Amino acid sequence: MTVTTTAAGRPTIVLVHGAFAESSSWNGVIAGLLADGYPVLAVANPLRGVEYDADYLRGVLAGIEGDIVLVGHSYGGFVITNGATGNPAVKALVFVGGFAPEAGESAAWLAGRYEGGTLGETLAAVKLPDGGTDLYIRQDRYHEQFAADSPAAEAAVMAATQRPIVESALNEPSGEPAWKAIPSWFLFGSEDRNIPAAAHRFMAGRAGSRRTVELAGGSHTVAVLLPDTLVDLIREAALG
Repeated sequence: MTVTTTAAGRPTIVLVHGAFAESSSWNGVIAGLLADGYPVLAVANPLRGVEYDADYLRGVLAGIEGDIVLVGHSYGGFVITNGATGNPAVKALVFVGGFAPEAGESAAWLAGRYEGGTLGETLAAVKLPDGGTDLYIRQDRYHEQFAADSPAAEAAVMAATQRPIVESALNEPSGEPAWKAIPSWFLFGSEDRNIPAAAHRFMAGRAGSRRTVELAGGSHTVAVLLPDTLVDLIREAALG
């Protein structure tokens, strides 16, 4: 049984949010894609760990007929990198301020490889019953840290609705990356404070990005402010 409405000649665009966000962060992008006639699904990423989340994504993809373009934001890049491996239906990967790890690399390691990341000092921890820890960005630091190029009122709503990530996920190593076999596209902001722009440039170059768009002054959530820019890149990826 399919989980999306199919469209002749159009791949399904599957959007995977990262930590400290949720599916509504794609609203502007979804509106643009639907207007173009693309089937769209915004996955509710569990944020429980790389392997767990990738397995969840694989289950979602199994319910989609036809070709797929995967789009991952932030930690969602880990999920699409791992969840698409070996799936012939996935024709393109789009990383939006997203991690594109090599096997064995973790989010914490990649983000810390270059100077400029300030996420750690903004985090608040919540202890879980199983002994783990969930991480949130403090609401009073969210606008500056995560979405500095968005209006303050919009960032406040995002801060209030953010979903946490379990701390262990940030140190969990990636498996074999799908970007070695599937074409990729990259979009990121030059003022990303979660993942430094130098890390994005490195990952895009290593993955052989078909096109890399760096937006001057853009934050970690450039697609919230400029959804049409991402829609254009997804359209390019969908056309191959």
